[in-house]
Amino acid sequence: MSNWKERITTNPAQCGGRPCIRSMRIRVVDVLDLLAAGLTQEQLLEELPDLEPLDIEAALKYAASKLDHAIIAA
Repeated sequence: MSNWKERITTNPAQCGGRPCIRSMRIRVVDVLDLLAAGLTQEQLLEELPDLEPLDIEAALKYAASKLDHAIIAA
């Protein structure tokens, strides 16, 4: 998925400026928390019917991009 960044939006006036899925009030952290709690992607899509499979992938890629940074040893 090359356009995953287009699915993650940030708006200071929405959800406290936290990253959301496609300008909806579904925060990336909510998607990640539900997956971490054990919901399958299919269950997540049932719980949040406005969500699309590519949105889940985008949330995971967003989280991975935030964790993938170089560590410089002094």
